[in-house]
Amino acid sequence: MKNYFGSILTAFLIGFTANAQGLLNKSETVFTHQDTLRGSITKERAWWDLKYYHLDVKVNPKEKSISGSNTVRYTVLTENNRMQIDLQEPMNITKVTQNGKELKFERDGNAFFITLNEKQKVGDTKEIVVSFNGKPKEAVRAPWDGGFSWKKDKNGKDFIATSCQGLGASVWWPCKDHMYDEVENMLISVNVPGDLTEVSNGRLQSVKKEKDGTKTFNWYVANPINNYGVNINIGDYVNFSEVFKGEKGNLDCNYYVLRDNLALAKEQFKDAPKMLKAFENWFGPYPFYEDSYKLVEVPYLGMEHQSSVTYGNQYKNGYLGRDLSGTGWGLKFDFIIIHESGHEWYANNITYKDIADMWVHESFTNYSESLFVEYYYGKDAGAEYVIGCRKNIKNDTPIIGHYDVNNEGSGDMYPKGATMLHMIRQVINDDAKWKSILRGMNKTFYHQTVTGKQIQDYINEQSGINFNRVFAQYLTTTQIPVFEYMFKNGTFGYHWTNCVSKFDMPVRVKLNGVETWLKPTTEWQSVKTDNEDRKIEVDKDFYVTTSNIVE
Repeated sequence: MKNYFGSILTAFLIGFTANAQGLLNKSETVFTHQDTLRGSITKERAWWDLKYYHLDVKVNPKEKSISGSNTVRYTVLTENNRMQIDLQEPMNITKVTQNGKELKFERDGNAFFITLNEKQKVGDTKEIVVSFNGKPKEAVRAPWDGGFSWKKDKNGKDFIATSCQGLGASVWWPCKDHMYDEVENMLISVNVPGDLTEVSNGRLQSVKKEKDGTKTFNWYVANPINNYGVNINIGDYVNFSEVFKGEKGNLDCNYYVLRDNLALAKEQFKDAPKMLKAFENWFGPYPFYEDSYKLVEVPYLGMEHQSSVTYGNQYKNGYLGRDLSGTGWGLKFDFIIIHESGHEWYANNITYKDIADMWVHESFTNYSESLFVEYYYGKDAGAEYVIGCRKNIKNDTPIIGHYDVNNEGSGDMYPKGATMLHMIRQVINDDAKWKSILRGMNKTFYHQTVTGKQIQDYINEQSGINFNRVFAQYLTTTQIPVFEYMFKNGTFGYHWTNCVSKFDMPVRVKLNGVETWLKPTTEWQSVKTDNEDRKIEVDKDFYVTTSNIVE
């Protein structure tokens, strides 16, 4: 559980340099003490291994407040008596106990440091109980600026949900809010007004009617889960279900939607089993059979909460009825069902250790949309979709963010990351091998947190091709490589420019009408050509530009 992050980017870039305008000037970005507390594996986090949570929450919609406790079970890795638990303002920790005895704690912004009285012996498993309350941050633009969404449905009933990726789970509940250490299993108990239904992660164990007329819903999560994947959804829900016969047997699928939307959902949610069939083909078995698969309607667009995928796409195909690719293929499916469910493999099964590597989640999941299209409509259709999505690339800042400060990179991690993977597939030029890499990745890193470098190394090893300079180019610079060429004296010369040092991505071209592979580097190469047509066309599957140096 050592700190993997501090030197990853430096190590990754050894041997690579890019033109100055293509790289983020890290000295221009200033991070705070709170950023470090949130984003790094502090010594107050490193000494204990998280095992179990019991998150017990009472939700009061009238006051937009919550209260409750979180029981934190952990194993001692090295002796220490100071523990960091995170909870963001304006929420507050009111009491911490261990074995019934109150503990002292102090607050440093959004981090609480607890002094443990008992000796913490290596190998021991212990618990603390953290009590908390407050009015959590209200989401401004969920899920991008998250927190609690306190809404009403059209019948005037409360319609409430949480979303907190990036912002952090500690925006509403006390936890070890760093992605490197996932809890192994947890119980989520949520108390809500008696006329509402609450849905969280995992499987529903029981519903208890309380004396005050409220109800407590108890959900058990059997698999490891990341912090931001934990969610609360409250509404006037009705439920319908089906069983998907998948690679690991029967998978229970449950759908929770607002009462008035039942008929719409029964039609629109037919995309869910279609998604499961396609993604089990590409990525291997759905990773959480034990916890079931759920789609839950919420008052925002949607989010990849583990085994409790949230949905707010207005029962439309595309992205709120819009095709992000501009090709027509994007209107063949409900974007939120496909994209957010794709995260069950890339985000919930394979999870970044540091949000700087968020591309591991979003690049593969954005790419999964084209794989869904390919599975049902053919390889050419899938390629058209991912190529069409390139129009959304901004090339504003690099895709990899800053490590140890809870900083994500450019939103280009979605379309540009997907197109990078599409190009890597072209270079491998073996669809069976590519599929085995995707499936093998989900098996090798099953229920693990990873660094981006681990994923890069895996692709290199399994493909037998060194893609390091391709990763460096598309993940750490904003430059589009230029295939520069010239025809002169019966020869065709070519090389890469506007790229990282020694960039060496092979490329498929049509040279004078004949398809062939070239292996350009940053050094000029040439081949003889007797054809007077002097035409070169780079395959559209490659996200590059071309430039002809005229004689």
